[in-house]
This record gives sequence, structure tokens and C-alpha cells, in this order.
Amino acid sequence: MKACKHIPLSGALALIVFSSTVPAADSPVGVGAKPIPGAEMVLDGSRAMLDAKWTYWEGPRFKSSLPIKWKVVDDPVDGGTCISTFDPAAEGGLYGAADIVTKKPYRDFRAHVEFLITKPGGNSGVYLQNRYEIQVLDGDTGAHGMAAVINERAAPFDAYNGTGKWNAYDIQFRAARFKDGKRVEQPMVTIYFNGKKIHENVRISQVWGGPNSGVDGGNDGGKGITDTPQGLKLQAEGHDVRYRNIWLKDLDLTDPNTDF
Repeated sequence: MKACKHIPLSGALALIVFSSTVPAADSPVGVGAKPIPGAEMVLDGSRAMLDAKWTYWEGPRFKSSLPIKWKVVDDPVDGGTCISTFDPAAEGGLYGAADIVTKKPYRDFRAHVEFLITKPGGNSGVYLQNRYEIQVLDGDTGAHGMAAVINERAAPFDAYNGTGKWNAYDIQFRAARFKDGKRVEQPMVTIYFNGKKIHENVRISQVWGGPNSGVDGGNDGGKGITDTPQGLKLQAEGHDVRYRNIWLKDLDLTDPNTDF
């Protein structure tokens, strides 16, 4: 029997500090995170799940047609399959022409999304409630860049794994609150990017990008948010960005706090 290895006090303290920053076991984050209890897998890289749980968002610029033209392709890193955003209808950056959205709408939720950008400059986006974009864009570090809460809050770029590698967003979102038909609380989001917390309780003021971007984008310049649950949307911009392992769990966040 080997003797236990002695850990210096400084090392023990380091372990304590490190453990305090690790997410709780019931809130896994990062690439490969499995669904938490009560979550539903909505994109596993298969054609069957793509068709069963997603459809096109038929906004003002919609130019594609069902069945969904996004392709089931090889996972270039781990084998198996994943889904490519390339849809001919969106070539030239025509966002809104072939975006896909979950058939199920959500109010408050926890989401896990994994994406891989195949080439420099690859562009897509993850839309919370088909309104608020979390950017997927290689090479841009500003408020319109990678992992930004679009036009609201830039993200630290060093969390990004780069092209040709899988990346993960772990998101907790609280929808806008209304009273007598008027918005009284802004929507709020906390996000981990590849296991690193990059946004905490960021309030979102409006929908950006106009009517082609998402629900309410053309309503009072994006400021006219309506009190309706909507699906999680993935954006097509004519690029080959790949998605896999997307799961969501409905929540009811009474307090204005999305930290997890």
C-alpha cells in the first residue's frame, strides 16, 4: 500500500479555490456536456431529429422550403454526424432566408449548444426566443463578434477554441416580463463559453437586425417586444457552420437572476 501523497498548504488552498469555480455537478458546461435532468435533446446530428424537432422560420425574407435543406454531414473531429447550416437560399449572407427554429417555443430556459466553424470568417448565430442573437462569427471580437450578446455586450475572445474545433455555449435565459401588456423587466441571460463564464445577468434591450433577423425585429425598430414564447433559432448565412448536441430545459425563473 502506497503512502498518501502530502499536499503542501499552498496546493491545498489552490485546490479549494479551483473547486469553488467549477460549476455544480447538476449544471454541466462545455463541449460534450450531457443533458441535465429534465432537459430534452433537440439536435443530435441525425436527420430524424432535425425533421422532428425543427422547422424553418418563415420570416419576411424566407426563401427556402421544407423539408429542411440543411445537411447531415460528418463530424470532422469525433466521428458520427452533425448538421451543416449551408442552405443555398442563404448564400451571400441572406440571414432570415433559411434559418431554422425549434417547433417547441420556450419562455425561460437552460440551453446547451455546440458548434464548429469550418473556415475562417464562418458566420451563424444562436437566437434566444428567435429574438436575441448570441453571435457565432469567426474573427470578430467586438459587440458584433464571437459570443457577443449582439450589439449589447462583447465577449472575451480567448474562450474561443478556433475553427475546425467544437465550441459550446451554455445559456440560462429569463424572458422579458410584462404587466398589463407593457414590458416591466428586460430579458436577461448568463452564458458560459467552453466552460468559462463570459456573461452574467446581461440585460437585453431589444431585437437587433430588423424584421429579417427574428420575431419583433420589425416592431418599433426592435424595441416592441411582445409577450410570447418562441423557439430557439439557428441562423443560416451561406456558410458551413456545424451544430450538434443541442438540448434545452424549460425553467420558471421567478427572480431576475440567470446565474448558474
